[in-house]
Amino acid sequence: MNVRRARVPHNRSAHTHNRAVCPLSVLLAICCCLSSVSSQWLETTIPLPDSLGGVSYPQCLAYDSTNNTVYVGGAYSDCVIAIDGATRQKIARIPAGANVRALCFNQTNNKIYCANYAGNSVTVVDGATNSVIATVTAGSHPNALCYNATDNKVYCANESSGNVTVINGTADSVIATVTAGCVPQALCYNPTNNKVYCANDSSDDVTVIDGATESVITTVAGGVNALCYNSRDDKIYCAGSTVAVIDGVGDTLIASVPVSGCVLFYNPQNNKVYCVGRFTDSVVVIDGAADSVIATAPAGDRPQALCYNPTDNKVYCSNRGVANVTVTDGATNSVVATVVVGDWPFDFCHNPIQNRVYVANLEGSSISVLRDSGGGIEESFKPQAASTKPAPTVIRGVLCLPLASSVEREASSVLLDISGRKALDLHPGANDVRALAPGVYFVREKPQAASPKPQAIRKVVLTR
Repeated sequence: MNVRRARVPHNRSAHTHNRAVCPLSVLLAICCCLSSVSSQWLETTIPLPDSLGGVSYPQCLAYDSTNNTVYVGGAYSDCVIAIDGATRQKIARIPAGANVRALCFNQTNNKIYCANYAGNSVTVVDGATNSVIATVTAGSHPNALCYNATDNKVYCANESSGNVTVINGTADSVIATVTAGCVPQALCYNPTNNKVYCANDSSDDVTVIDGATESVITTVAGGVNALCYNSRDDKIYCAGSTVAVIDGVGDTLIASVPVSGCVLFYNPQNNKVYCVGRFTDSVVVIDGAADSVIATAPAGDRPQALCYNPTDNKVYCSNRGVANVTVTDGATNSVVATVVVGDWPFDFCHNPIQNRVYVANLEGSSISVLRDSGGGIEESFKPQAASTKPAPTVIRGVLCLPLASSVEREASSVLLDISGRKALDLHPGANDVRALAPGVYFVREKPQAASPKPQAIRKVVLTR
């Protein structure tokens, strides 16, 4: 997770003097419209501190796709909170080191790694049991993590010791310590060429690490504190006084985009790179093929973090100065919503199963859960009154079959079209239904041999 740094606010005095005075009725109408838009997008707010103790000042999030769980770490409380992605309930308080600065998910072994900035260590959590299985010694002030799925390794950048700790994803032991530049701030993995990139703030360069041998391949000028990978064109983008573009094969600087920024994110659907401008309250959109600025989308005061929702092709920008999130359409670069959240929204993660975006509110000590209000496939049915089993949920391309008992973990179901013909075989959990035409469908549950109950049939509606 990239470290988000405070941005110096620009002078607003000129705008204040020239601002037109609005009638009270107009202001009230605008406020009502904004309130309505926010309420449509903000599904719930999860307070973190409770009677059992919780996370204070949440600053990092990670999503476990295996168990549909969101993990949040904070500056205080020395723990990580696990939140159920389906129910949005806090399900575990997991002890960790001091000041959890970054989180990372290992999908191969279903583990979560927590970089403990003040503890100089990495806590390893079992995603199935939410229990600590190891504590790995890192360098001084670990502050960023990334996962190498090719070799099942976790990389941890250590801010004060100027190096990267490499952890074996199976054994959870240190297998290498790689020398980086001065004050490493961000990590990024290139799966095409199996390389790890480390942005070094004070030395203003990027260390390129071979993912197989853990040796330094080269050092490229131009890195500061944010990285992202363009999978379509095999490029790495590094934010600083400009956005440096590095070729993923030759590791050479191939372009420099004249944008000053501190946060980056990539949209693979439209091949765009988003950069939070350091001195403007906006999100700059960069064409991933031409490496040129193609648009500037307005944001709020002091933008802090970015998140991309691939399900609905939306970009989320948190604005810490005004405690809201700006939502931009990935195709048109136009703002579609501004959502009020908690104080100082600091970090994001996306849950593709429920299609929810989670916002860690640093000073609010809470998590805001956002739901896209427009387009896609929506849940459009209710459970049958006589049934105690949860109904399946259909949310923008994912049909999720819940489990009422352990016996049903081996059961399967069938999705029928309006004429009764089989459209798809279903299994417990998430099912991709994006290829199906919109319309009315029916989920027919497979009967159990020992059960006298008839087959249950539930109606679902798929819409564009």
